[in-house]
Amino acid sequence: MAHAPREIIIAKNLGFQYVGARRAAIQGIDLSIRENEFILLTGPSGCGKTSLCRCLNGLIPNFYQGEWTGELLVDGLSVTTQLTSELSRRVGYVFQNPENQLFALTVEKDIAFGPENLGLSREEIRQRVDEAMHVTGTLPLKDLAPYELSGGQQQRVALAGVLAMKPSVIVLDEPTSFLDPRTAEEVMRATDDLRRELRLTIVVVEHRLDLVARYAERIVVMDGGKIVADGDLEETLDEKFDLLEGLGVGVPRVSLLWTMLRRDGLVSGKVPTHVESAATSLGGMMNQ
Repeated sequence: MAHAPREIIIAKNLGFQYVGARRAAIQGIDLSIRENEFILLTGPSGCGKTSLCRCLNGLIPNFYQGEWTGELLVDGLSVTTQLTSELSRRVGYVFQNPENQLFALTVEKDIAFGPENLGLSREEIRQRVDEAMHVTGTLPLKDLAPYELSGGQQQRVALAGVLAMKPSVIVLDEPTSFLDPRTAEEVMRATDDLRRELRLTIVVVEHRLDLVARYAERIVVMDGGKIVADGDLEETLDEKFDLLEGLGVGVPRVSLLWTMLRRDGLVSGKVPTHVESAATSLGGMMNQ
């Protein structure tokens, strides 16, 4: 009998206000994320998405000063009592601009940096680096300098460096913002493949939903430092479309088109999240 996925992130009434800020960056956050989930975290600029993610890996409150309230457990550990070095083993963070976390002379050395700082044996470091390069397709790049790479290649290398730490959770902060559409699609597909293969929990911060909607199962919407919607992606798009549009979230274009056609009585059924699901729904209506 299969066991139900365990809760790997649990936030209860979580809040944080930066020193000198007029209001809290996040407040009253109640959130539970299960292992192997693919979460899309979205909302307008300044809504608290990045601050919430900084809490997940301990940057808040360990590196950013301010007033913390509530409780946050990550893989059973309380963020407020654990060292950031310990949390980095549980939560990997890929920054919006991958250049910000690539600094070594070669790709291989960059990926090895994290495991080396864990004090692992040379054999263990070698194994982790090789595995991370294999699953991210960065092995052919191992002797190149990070600055020689394209945006998509840099994103894959940053992801490999995180994977080499063997975290349970990977957070990607707007991973498509520096990429062309084709490369962005490749990165998101590779991320979902890794989730399935390694049973990772993925949290993607993104305000343009087109590329992520194909893979995410659940959407968490923030506004004004609070969670204003949380649920199945398709159901939330269907039931709270006006809310998302009002917040300026870049809803999938196919979802926008479907909503407009449905309002005119030309189509029916749930709002699709990508072209293939829309085609399937249209085929079903034509066969009725």
